[in-house]
Amino acid sequence: MNTMTAIADRYRVRADAFESKVAAVRAGQWESGSPCEEWNARDVVGHIVDMHGAMLRPFGRDLGPAPSLLDDPLGAFRAARADVEAVLADPVLAATEHETPMGKMTAEQHIDQVVSADMVIHGWDLARATGQDDTIDPEEVARMWPAAQAIPDQMRIPGAFGPGIVVFGPEVKVPEDAPLQDRLLGLMGRDPNA
Repeated sequence: MNTMTAIADRYRVRADAFESKVAAVRAGQWESGSPCEEWNARDVVGHIVDMHGAMLRPFGRDLGPAPSLLDDPLGAFRAARADVEAVLADPVLAATEHETPMGKMTAEQHIDQVVSADMVIHGWDLARATGQDDTIDPEEVARMWPAAQAIPDQMRIPGAFGPGIVVFGPEVKVPEDAPLQDRLLGLMGRDPNA
């Protein structure tokens, strides 16, 4: 399997998992607080939609027409997902290099490392906020663990990547013998036991 297919497939699996969590949120749960301070369940979905838009900006594109996040969070996510999947499906766009806060990389690498991975962790946030199963696929946990251990301190400084942008919160200490998912969440600035 070539890299392009692997990245698109990984994105699809992660987007499917996130979308199923969005679809399972009941009408009265959208204002429920999430593990991300200051964000409710709707804000978590809004962040993911916004990050999809950020993946399009290097091409001078914005998200296409979509339902409003207030009226239809699921529709807003699906529309943003379609916009990013169109980039991944286009071999020229997917391979286009551009500068990112982490250095120069192709569009597909940027999507894979940012919004695709974001859906895994924010899927946990959304599940936690709305009382859903918050188990992360163990393969995802194992895949993300090495990078999480190497998060530079710069990425924990609020505003380091722009006004109002917090990439990772302060590390939450969890026992060394805790399940790997809990240790990963701690490195990502979440308290798995809250």
